[in-house]
Amino acid sequence: ALYCKSKTITLMKKLYIGFLFASGLFSASAQNYEFQEVINVECLPVISQDITGTCWSFSTSSFLESEIIRLTGRQIDLSEMFQARTTYLAKAENYVMRQGKANFSEGALAHDVLNSVSEYGLIPNRFYDGLGDGQTKHNHVEMVAVLEAMLKKYVENPAKKLSPNWKQAINAVLDIYLGSMPTKFEFEGKNYTPKSFAEFTKIKPENYITLTSFTHKSYYKSFILNIPDNFSNGSMYNLPLDEFIENIDNSLANGYSLSLDCDVSEATFSGKYGVAFVPEKEEDIKTGLAEIITEKNITPEFRQQEFENLSTTDDHLMHIVGKVKDQKGNVYYKVKNSWGSDDKKVANGGYVYMSVAYIKLKAISVLVHKDGLNKKTKSELKL
Repeated sequence: ALYCKSKTITLMKKLYIGFLFASGLFSASAQNYEFQEVINVECLPVISQDITGTCWSFSTSSFLESEIIRLTGRQIDLSEMFQARTTYLAKAENYVMRQGKANFSEGALAHDVLNSVSEYGLIPNRFYDGLGDGQTKHNHVEMVAVLEAMLKKYVENPAKKLSPNWKQAINAVLDIYLGSMPTKFEFEGKNYTPKSFAEFTKIKPENYITLTSFTHKSYYKSFILNIPDNFSNGSMYNLPLDEFIENIDNSLANGYSLSLDCDVSEATFSGKYGVAFVPEKEEDIKTGLAEIITEKNITPEFRQQEFENLSTTDDHLMHIVGKVKDQKGNVYYKVKNSWGSDDKKVANGGYVYMSVAYIKLKAISVLVHKDGLNKKTKSELKL
């Protein structure tokens, strides 16, 4: 039996290597990735955002779950839909009051979750999962279409005077699709409101800041980055690119994870293969999915150029929870995604290993606790 098992495994390996040769993902001189964990900040298991554009809530809720572990030692599965629901209302108000000259979509940013926590609090997922009777997966397609149609009509204002009840109508739609929000609940034998529960978790929104790096604004100042999902005009601190990376590293080294806003539209970002990289040569785009390749040197000027020509876009939010390295010592960031953990669809259990070059080029911003910053940066930012 042992021999048969060994023979079967050997055959499978040969077939797999044959597949890689045939698909152009493996060559005779290849060094297939062999990853070793370097830093791992505790987080809850990978889950799926399903058919929604609420990655910002999934990623930042995951980030807050890690923060609660760091601050209290407790593992608490937070409701992503509570933050999404309250933010939908904020986006709706912004859209109507700007008379349609604003973005209303499923997208938002990490700071919008913190804004929601400040105003509304936090709820464990079991008290508000946003799923209707019989539902097992999130699907916001119909809900968003209904909301958009309503909001456009409010902006059109056919009665020439907008009814004061329009917000109640939006809330009613959100209640129908996501459920009405609980005002109190019992957790571990004690009664809480969402706000008192946020206090219990020790999450203080004012302690979290967003960092970015662009050359068109002064360093060590905050500014509003013009990207579509920044509907709430959240400010970010601008750092030199190397210092931006240094602070990600410093945070992870000291047990602080980060919420990441990133471009994932590139062929070199792959949930299926679980890697993200920036090849020096275009012909390595496919090769780098399976083996170590030489990566491009990313300068601040090139990063800025790719942002301004819209090659780098604000696509997706995830959660940086650690670092790994390959057998040649190259470092990658361990990034928790929200596309599920089915090994038939994604690699690494749903985590993506992002090279330093990829983060340098494609990370729009990171949100982190201010105590995760190094001393120099804290001093420069006067935090």
